Amino acid sequence: MDRFQEMQVFAAVAQDQGFSAAARRLGMSAASVTRAVAALEKRIGTPLLTRTTRSVHLSEAGQRYLEDCRRILAEVQEAEDSAAGSHTQPRGHLSITASVLFGELFVTPVMVDYLTRFPDVTINALIVDRVVSMVEEGIDVAVRIAELPDSNQHAIRVGEIRRVICASPKCIETHGRPRHPQELTHVPVVATSAIGQQRSWAFQEAGLSLAVRPQPRLVVTSNQAAINAACLGLGFTRVLSYQVASRVAAGELEIVLADFELPPQPVHVIYQGGRKAPARIRSFVDLVVLALRAHPALHV
Repeated sequence: MDRFQEMQVFAAVAQDQGFSAAARRLGMSAASVTRAVAALEKRIGTPLLTRTTRSVHLSEAGQRYLEDCRRILAEVQEAEDSAAGSHTQPRGHLSITASVLFGELFVTPVMVDYLTRFPDVTINALIVDRVVSMVEEGIDVAVRIAELPDSNQHAIRVGEIRRVICASPKCIETHGRPRHPQELTHVPVVATSAIGQQRSWAFQEAGLSLAVRPQPRLVVTSNQAAINAACLGLGFTRVLSYQVASRVAAGELEIVLADFELPPQPVHVIYQGGRKAPARIRSFVDLVVLALRAHPALHV
């Protein structure tokens, strides 16, 4: 087996986190896949995978090598496409990730538009409320709401969002409009136990941090459920501005305590490969950046 084939096998094992699953996808025997990875590790001189009885994970060296493998394999495919005269037409498979509600509202329409334009591309979208390792899970493009740590990944800032307190006009009329975050302890509240939400709500006052711990009447596991309950007049809730932009525009919800909000959080499109990324990645990044930068809900 040549080096390119070994790279393909290793990348498949890393993506599927198992030898048997990679073997099925590649149409090979599990023994052949195991031998290929073992030969690769022997030649390189370091373990690339950490094996347990239940799963396979990348070692630190494996993470670095996997990123290089994917870049090299993508460049080979790009060179073949170019030689065949199809270099201007994106083709192949894309892996994309975004958080659940953001992915549903903003990324899914872009994916549909992209697939309509480029029929030779397929997409696997990992729409989950957790931080996905792009290297370990084989992600080409990620849309993330957060300040980004220094890394070798390429990122484009496309907007920003706020963490807002909102309620229906009926709720505000009944319970009054809070003038200070501490007043949230005396009004009905809808809270969410979704990932990233805390029991204490953070604010700032005169440049200093301020934490308020409301006593919710209703706790739900999704932001969308909290938004629906707030629209029905049950109480005040805390969500991200993009999640309620359409409800605020329609007059179903009103934002309160804006003067006490934390600084906005940036929205980034992150992608693998930089300028050497395959056409399918570059073209999708161009399209999603254009769409998100034009969306009014991401400019607060």
